[in-house]
Amino acid sequence: MNIIIKNSSGQPIYEQIYTQIKDLILNGTLREGDLLPSIRGLAKDLRISVITTKRAYDELEREGYVNTVGGKGCFVAGTNRELIREENLKKIEEHLQAISRLAKSCGITKEDLLEMFSILEVEE
Repeated sequence: MNIIIKNSSGQPIYEQIYTQIKDLILNGTLREGDLLPSIRGLAKDLRISVITTKRAYDELEREGYVNTVGGKGCFVAGTNRELIREENLKKIEEHLQAISRLAKSCGITKEDLLEMFSILEVEE
């Protein structure tokens, strides 16, 4: 698992860890039952406080993405497929809103955007 901390980001470090691990779970890189690095181990690897790492893991557990088993570690929880779908729909909506704002500022019409999307879809 490769977590990248950006000191220049305005996002708190625990939130960066939380977001990256959550994304790994949602995109299927981390699967149900996978063991996460220990809190101390991850803190050491990232050269951050154990408290910061613990806060990220606590958030993941509170949101239902991981389960902590005393003495064994933190494991990826079974995820609800509907939850994953909703998370992805939310991301798509955010991207579409950003695209819409940018398109309007450039004078690009809805039809132009749809054509661009169709071209990109064919190329893939």
